[in-house]
Amino acid sequence: MQHIFLVGAKSLGAYGGYETFVYKLTEYHQNNKNIKYHIACKANGNGFMDETKLNGVKLLSDSEFEFHNAHCFKITVPEIGAAQAIYYDIKALDYCCEYIKNNNIKNPIVYIMACRIGPFMKRYYKKIHKLGGQVYLNPDGHEWMRAKWSAPVRKYWKESEKMMVKWSDLAICDSINIEKYIHEQYDGKGINHRNPKTTYIAYGADLTPSILSDTDAKLVDWYKEKGLTKKDYYLVVGRFVPENSFEIMIREFMKSNSKRDFAIITNVNDKFLNELESRLHFSKDKRIKFVGTVYDQELLKKIRENAYAYFHGHTVGGTNPSLIEALGSTDLNLLVNVGFNKEVAIDSALYWDREEGKLAQLINQVDNKPEEEIKVLGLKAKERVQKAYTWEKICGQYEDVFYKEFN
Repeated sequence: MQHIFLVGAKSLGAYGGYETFVYKLTEYHQNNKNIKYHIACKANGNGFMDETKLNGVKLLSDSEFEFHNAHCFKITVPEIGAAQAIYYDIKALDYCCEYIKNNNIKNPIVYIMACRIGPFMKRYYKKIHKLGGQVYLNPDGHEWMRAKWSAPVRKYWKESEKMMVKWSDLAICDSINIEKYIHEQYDGKGINHRNPKTTYIAYGADLTPSILSDTDAKLVDWYKEKGLTKKDYYLVVGRFVPENSFEIMIREFMKSNSKRDFAIITNVNDKFLNELESRLHFSKDKRIKFVGTVYDQELLKKIRENAYAYFHGHTVGGTNPSLIEALGSTDLNLLVNVGFNKEVAIDSALYWDREEGKLAQLINQVDNKPEEEIKVLGLKAKERVQKAYTWEKICGQYEDVFYKEFN
């Protein structure tokens, strides 16, 4: 059996890319006798793991549980601001090393998601190798470009990325653009001046339609509570952070002539919400609706399917799961015009620039788009996902990378 330790996701089943990925990976591999997953989760703080919201959880202790046959362990993180993420990863790696040693696990793979702990990486690389293991890395997108970080923090992230890439055995890139970037930046800068070893595996999406009907009480009640109607709302689902273009999407929607609503499914950050309110005064526009979080995957899928159009404003990162899920569910997708998004959707979506007035103009153009034209785009989007981004394909590629290395 190949033991895989996953470090970097906060929880299973939330809206972050890694959270979705870990959920799906364990779901698809839960009956695979060759692979055993061990997953770090946050016990407290922003994005913490609440296993009571998942079906089929088996509690092992206050800090451990089983889900999808994966062993999940919770790490308590002190309230220390931006350094929380670094502390979390380090403590998770300490746990992994201890667990590998105590259980005499042969040839483990420790797969670290994101480049947060570069200055500590050499130490953990050597420790894991001493235990007979390998270190895999998902470099994510460009963390150092995220708007929420100050200049010194961005400098730290960039340096950290360099060291994480150096002290890993394999970088699994979820975007062709990211893989290219890793080689452009770090060829010749690995251990003993080697080039980093990389492979490309995207994120996936579930193409099966929601099992809920339009008359299902769950959906009807949700629509009633939120004041929404099928095909009469634009939608966005994602983490509520500046680099996901929430300010631009809200501002531009307010400028548009659309009579439809704009439903925002997100985990609201009060500080950022208050900043946006003070700048945009969106609470005066009845069309703008923050509708909370939706953990029920079937309900979320149905809400996507019934949206008139989906906005995607992510500007930093690789292949984003919420984009692929939207392409698999929603017919009309309006994406911010950046390389990562174009790589994924190609000609199956429409694109908008971040300059003032551009998105409002596009909303006005598509608000009365003929149904047939929307259907054509929807078919193209589903074909694109079917070809490149099914979870079945992605999880199969991960099985190859994880299992064939040592077996």
